[in-house]
Amino acid sequence: MTRRRVVVTGLGLVSPVGNTVAQGWENLVAGRSGIDLVTKFDASAFSCRIAGEVRGFQIEDYISAKEARHMDTFIHYGVAASIQAVSDAGLPHGETLGEDGAERYGCLVGSGIGGLPLIEQTEDDYRERGPRRISPFFVPASIINMISGHVSIKYGYTGPNMAIVTACTTGLHCIGEAGRLIEYGDADVMIAGGAEGTVSPLGMGGFAAARALSVRNDDPKTASRPWDRDRDGFVLGEGAGVLVLEEYEHARRRGARIYAELAGFGMGADAFHMTAPNVDGPKRSMKAAMRNAGVNPQEVQYLNAHGTSTPLGDLNETNAIKLAFGDAAKSLVVNSTKSMTGHLLGGAGGIESVFTVLALHHQISPPTINIQNPDPACDLDYCANEARAMKIDVAVKNNFGFGGTNGTLVFRRA
Repeated sequence: MTRRRVVVTGLGLVSPVGNTVAQGWENLVAGRSGIDLVTKFDASAFSCRIAGEVRGFQIEDYISAKEARHMDTFIHYGVAASIQAVSDAGLPHGETLGEDGAERYGCLVGSGIGGLPLIEQTEDDYRERGPRRISPFFVPASIINMISGHVSIKYGYTGPNMAIVTACTTGLHCIGEAGRLIEYGDADVMIAGGAEGTVSPLGMGGFAAARALSVRNDDPKTASRPWDRDRDGFVLGEGAGVLVLEEYEHARRRGARIYAELAGFGMGADAFHMTAPNVDGPKRSMKAAMRNAGVNPQEVQYLNAHGTSTPLGDLNETNAIKLAFGDAAKSLVVNSTKSMTGHLLGGAGGIESVFTVLALHHQISPPTINIQNPDPACDLDYCANEARAMKIDVAVKNNFGFGGTNGTLVFRRA
């Protein structure tokens, strides 16, 4: 069977740096952080009181208030980003598809944690008022596959309808597997990405208890500082990033704009520890993705890293990149957009894939901000503090997650 080519024809974004693709990219290239003090709840008792919150977002711009009441926040973000992406790609939907056409369109948008804020709220309602106060919409409003469900219903897409859950690799795995569904003929078009909305007491409290979060509360904008010697943990973020993936000839026939080609996808398990990383899984993930894409390390110019701003994680990824790329690692430009957005957990692979595609499309690497005191043990080119215009023909995207799950994408300039 001939492997079919997969291209990116639409993008959607809801994020701490902007609620549209254009706004998010402008702020990212300018090095503007979206991290600030938490406003969603009273965080005064928490060791970490900062986050990358989505601000100025109105779900009513996308769906009715009545519909929105039956969805948790992560679904709002994922549906909004999906609507943006479908519109950006100019995809047909509803009756314009026809029954046969509808079967060739599918959705694969996941989340790492899902409707935690609604679960917290419903628990409070139950304890205060009893079981009669539990909403009949509680379950469908909080489960992870409902972004794909709502998007498929809205547009009449009757092809594959799924969600993958792999912690902080979720969004990337969703995009990679959606691409494979197209490659192997199960669909011609897939809406794919990730979303998260866990800036909530239990969400922040859990990561704070694990001492994973930065406590640089007096200077939120500089708290996320990947590869800086003074990094002290990640900053929790929220939002969604969604791509429209399309079979190449299908896209050409309808005259679609092509941002980039999704050329490779690789995975690798650490098989090491529940939360602590090791270099082997990420190394194998990167090598598998490049092998799948048919590219050599020397052909890659840019890598959008997982780069969370944790002491161990950043060093681990640096060492894994060196092992995967060999001597070519020295000429690779690596950056972490988490320095401006924080860590979106299951949504990270979604928004960061949007940014990777835009880097290819515009031939610009966004900066890694807040590298003020470089860590000598992390000695790659991290595009420190200023964006860089550069030639990018091939770009790599990494995400890693708890449980030792790792994923890598390779995008090629179209």
